[in-house]
Amino acid sequence: MLDFANLFGKINEAKTRMNQVRDQLDNITVEAEAGGGMVRVSATANRKILKIAIDPTIIDKDDPELLGDLVTAAVNKALDKAAARGQEEIEKVTKDIMPNIPGMDLSKLGL
Repeated sequence: MLDFANLFGKINEAKTRMNQVRDQLDNITVEAEAGGGMVRVSATANRKILKIAIDPTIIDKDDPELLGDLVTAAVNKALDKAAARGQEEIEKVTKDIMPNIPGMDLSKLGL
């Protein structure tokens, strides 16, 4: 049986540590690319885009859709990597504090 007093204490501890992790996520950078590296995107693990670099040789005024598609693909890849990295960092903090409840995603609880 779960000890709810202990569980709530651990939730408060997790919340404090999660806030610390969220601050740290701003300092973790991930990178992604599209078009064989023609478009590169850097983002934080907090899913904020830091930089988009575009190789000028792919800029074609007659085919703006290509550039848009490559930027979209690179940004989506960077955001996926950022989310995964952020989740890894959050799991490091919560794995020893919280009980293993399958399907429980603490990031959705505002922790």
